[in-house]
Amino acid sequence: MPAEVVSPLSHHWGFAVFLLGVFGLCAFMMGASSLLGSKAFGRSKNQPFESGMLPTGGSRLRFSAKFYLVAMLFVIFDVEALFLFAWAVSVRESGAYGLIGATVFITILFAGLVYEAAIGALDWAPEARRKRQAKLKQ
Repeated sequence: MPAEVVSPLSHHWGFAVFLLGVFGLCAFMMGASSLLGSKAFGRSKNQPFESGMLPTGGSRLRFSAKFYLVAMLFVIFDVEALFLFAWAVSVRESGAYGLIGATVFITILFAGLVYEAAIGALDWAPEARRKRQAKLKQ
């Protein structure tokens, strides 16, 4: 019996149906929003809307470095939480070595957090910072 020749496209019909559904859904959403959406125009429609407050001043405001510091701390601790989640998923397979590694990892994290608190990286209040600096100068 000769081997039956099957077209490669016949194996991927499910993917083709999926793509057709995705493009159809996107077209439907864009068409429905353009037909049912508001058509009002005006000066107030062209202004940015931020939580119900009218914009004041320019868009080129300078922020304190504290905002960037908090953002970096968030990203760092968020990625570390991701590592700990991956460890928690495979805790049975990793055994004692995994537990020791996670303990070292958490200890280093805690030491970094204590260091950041000690140097005042987490102090937002200028008054507390001034008191700490005055105490250090004496």
